[in-house]
Amino acid sequence: MSLINGLPAHILLVHFVIVLVPLTAVALVVCALWPAGARRLGLVLPLLALVTLASVPLTTSAGEWLERHVDSDPLVRRHADLGDGMLPWALGLFVLAAVVWWLARRTGTPEGGTRSGSGSVLRIAAAVVSVVVAVGAVITVYRIGDSGAKAAWHDGFSKTATHSGDDG
Repeated sequence: MSLINGLPAHILLVHFVIVLVPLTAVALVVCALWPAGARRLGLVLPLLALVTLASVPLTTSAGEWLERHVDSDPLVRRHADLGDGMLPWALGLFVLAAVVWWLARRTGTPEGGTRSGSGSVLRIAAAVVSVVVAVGAVITVYRIGDSGAKAAWHDGFSKTATHSGDDG
């Protein structure tokens, strides 16, 4: 995918990643820390994480196409290098979402307790790893987005207005 309605697909697809990664990260942490929430969401959590995971390579591929169609620039290269690091984080979100969903179904009782002590240990471990991966994913998507904005806008605007408008 290279163009959507005449625009580079990357500049449109990137918005899915920008929204879905933090949304999935927050949902994962909430569900990992609150098993009743994971049971209430059911398959929504792993499906959200799957959509997030699928959006990353689509956006990266479109970005690679765009990179070949713009002037070579160190800011663009930095953005592309950082962008290549998003897929492992998205994969981690998906795997952990599936684990949290599975643990909530397996270890939970209707009252919110657990059936075994090992279930508690697994839930705690999943919660800790989920928080780490969620924070890492959000920081990574922020860094990628920041570098992309700098690459796109570093010389594309004037700090002073070029003409006056009808502001009121």
